[in-house]
Amino acid sequence: MTTWQTIPELVLDSCSRHADRDALVDGDVHLTHAAYLDRIRRAAAALIAIGVRTGDRVAVWAPNCWEWPVVALGAHLAGAVVVPVNTRYKGAEADQLLARSGARVLFTVTDFLDTDYVSLLLDRPAGERADLPELEQIVVLRGAAREGTVDLASFLDGGAAVTDAEVDERARSVGPDDLCHLMFTSGTTGTPKAVMLAHGPVVRAYDSWAALVGLRADDRYLIINPYFHSFGFNAGVLACLTRGALNLPQATFDVPEVMRRVAAEGITALPGPPAIYQTILNHPDLAEFDLSSLRLAVTGAAAIPVELVVRMREVLGFDTVVTAYGLTEASGIATVCDHDDDPETIATTSGKAIPDVEVVVVGPDGTEVTRGEPGEVLVRGYNVMRGYFGDPEATAEAVDGNGWLHTGDIGVMDERGYLRITDRLKDMFIVGGFNAYPAEIEALLGTHPQVAQAAVIGVPDERLGEVGMAFVVSAAGTEPDPDEVVAWCRERMANFKVPRRVEVLDALPLVAAGKVDKNALRTLAATPPPRSGE
Repeated sequence: MTTWQTIPELVLDSCSRHADRDALVDGDVHLTHAAYLDRIRRAAAALIAIGVRTGDRVAVWAPNCWEWPVVALGAHLAGAVVVPVNTRYKGAEADQLLARSGARVLFTVTDFLDTDYVSLLLDRPAGERADLPELEQIVVLRGAAREGTVDLASFLDGGAAVTDAEVDERARSVGPDDLCHLMFTSGTTGTPKAVMLAHGPVVRAYDSWAALVGLRADDRYLIINPYFHSFGFNAGVLACLTRGALNLPQATFDVPEVMRRVAAEGITALPGPPAIYQTILNHPDLAEFDLSSLRLAVTGAAAIPVELVVRMREVLGFDTVVTAYGLTEASGIATVCDHDDDPETIATTSGKAIPDVEVVVVGPDGTEVTRGEPGEVLVRGYNVMRGYFGDPEATAEAVDGNGWLHTGDIGVMDERGYLRITDRLKDMFIVGGFNAYPAEIEALLGTHPQVAQAAVIGVPDERLGEVGMAFVVSAAGTEPDPDEVVAWCRERMANFKVPRRVEVLDALPLVAAGKVDKNALRTLAATPPPRSGE
């Protein structure tokens, strides 16, 4: 049973109980839980010193690094609402987010992947920049500070007059119904929206998550999911605190570097979306790395091919592979397999509803379909968002009058209540009147001996309306022929599901959270191929 009602309660309790255990390791920075708490308190003190009040918004625009959770959790102790910013955003996208959230403070970096985020934000013509009257302070976590910003060390020094007792008093004033995050998402209705999440539901959900997947105090958790995403912050930073596990941030998904760190640092837990494991499994140097320490994998964020789960166990050596399902509007979690579920259940479903949460599958008329039939997944319970910040109309579209969150995901539920996600409603395409689900086609393409990864989209067709187009990544040492792949598909699936076009890519485009970027594929599909001689 969860004993914490807020993130500050979790931080203060966990860091005290696990004081001597390592909490966060990032390069040369090794923090015990006691040292972690000290730095979090210093960040909170500095925010309080500049006048940050309960409910104020504090944004973090940075890659995974030790400073990220320190300042974010410091903001929580100060009573502020954390606004994570996608590291792939350009300046125009970031300043719109900052303007809409009303962030008073921004923590960022000036040297990530040759990118200076402060420059992206400020060094644009005035007419192209959003007005940010509420943004009072930009703090540079890594890289050089510049005029109008302050480096992290100087910022922290500014809180020297604020005592630990004052910080803890502010932390104790935070309630379970207070907002903890504004997480921007494309949402269930298309455009980026700020999801309002509260302390009590988030802490409760990720205590359940950690228990169900079997996360342990002795786990060494390599967090490759970006901290700005629920999978990285809630199921990473916060989940580690619920168990006293070690948080090891990974700034970028570099396959050889990840495999090197697994071997060198004894990584035991490596959650991530399916594309991450597929990329590792297809790496030509896989056999050269010792991955024997790996114990726990938790995956989701997309339909999971059964063959992938099998190979994660047999090739990567995971003892436990758990699948889960969630979306930001549901605090990032709705269903999860139990770590001791049977292998077939884990391989073919995303588990059942977490305790005290309802999940149903409904048809177009809104009534629950027969078990085993596909429909839209609806979620209701404490984990459902408070709504979209400043957008009551979009909130009403996503959450109906009975409290059901309409996810926009298509799923099938079995008689036991275990859910299998088959696709997104928006990704489904109709071929001559038949519904085609990309995830189903992708799963079969993944069994082709020369295909390591596959992504399918619908493209316009004069006769049928839409047809499938597949983008595939070749298995190591192979060169798939597109025409042969199409012919192979015709032998194995109904004609309306067969991709009419196949394009071989070196890698599938991914969004920062590790999912396949289908919008990028649609752009690629719409680009005419070069003419002969060009």
